Amino acid sequence: MPRQDAGSSSDFRIFETEEFQKTLTKLSSRELRFIQRKLADYVYPQLRADPFLGPNIRKLRGYQPDTWRYRIGKFRLFFIVDQTEKIVSMLSVEDRRDAYR
Repeated sequence: MPRQDAGSSSDFRIFETEEFQKTLTKLSSRELRFIQRKLADYVYPQLRADPFLGPNIRKLRGYQPDTWRYRIGKFRLFFIVDQTEKIVSMLSVEDRRDAYR
């Protein structure tokens, strides 16, 4: 079941898909701690406020549905946004060298 983070009614809600959670389990414990800290401190607050704006956020070209990426060091987090429901669905986290293959 996707996890939902609580926020105010005007904020976007965050859902972690099963695929996203599965990719987290493939990381080393050090990488997992790094990603979890960044998610809690930076990524999720930013995505709740505005998932389209930020220095680490870019829209990917040629993807249907529209897919976005968030850059965290050597990692890329991929997500889609449902604007009508105000939901950000986290799809995957990948090492940069493997992310775009």
